Amino acid sequence: MTTGDRRLRARKQPRQLRAERTRERILSAAAHVFAEHGYAAGTTNRIAERARISIGSLYQYYPNKDAILAELVSRHLEVGAAAVQRTLSEELPGSLEGILRGFVRAAIENHLDDPQLLRVIAEEAPRSQELLERVEGFERERTEFLQNLLEHHPESRVADTATAARLVVTTIELVVHKMIAAPDPADVDSFENEMVDMLTRYLTAG
Repeated sequence: MTTGDRRLRARKQPRQLRAERTRERILSAAAHVFAEHGYAAGTTNRIAERARISIGSLYQYYPNKDAILAELVSRHLEVGAAAVQRTLSEELPGSLEGILRGFVRAAIENHLDDPQLLRVIAEEAPRSQELLERVEGFERERTEFLQNLLEHHPESRVADTATAARLVVTTIELVVHKMIAAPDPADVDSFENEMVDMLTRYLTAG
């Protein structure tokens, strides 16, 4: 583990309910502080004050604000991965449009809770090698699923399924981040419909 990666790790893993509640208060407070003040002004003092704990108590759990934001990023990834897994575990629609809608909707729902925090995560969050590898793993799983789908689905018309799968997965992730976290976010229903329509036309155009 590099020095940079160590800076992004929590110091204390709670073993008791009280400690777990304290950690949750820190993370909840940090989410509010980063969303309200941005990353640069989202100091550990502000986070501790919002969590109603001493700065010393905060440092028992996290060495710095980088480690706090890194954990918020990790949780964001876990929620997103779980949503995709639920989509894949359910009976998929027959149409390619219906399958794409499930992926797009899961991505959108994972970004609706706090768009301001999402912007901080997307633009300023530190990323350890471990976190980058997890992101790559999630993307690889979704890409492999989609490539297999495009190779066998009767509506698919793309010639290079590997590239098409990567393009679709990347487009969903980046565009959803950008649109939902924008200062003037698009109407969610309209955005979902346009996104699904765009991807469906690309994959089914003969």
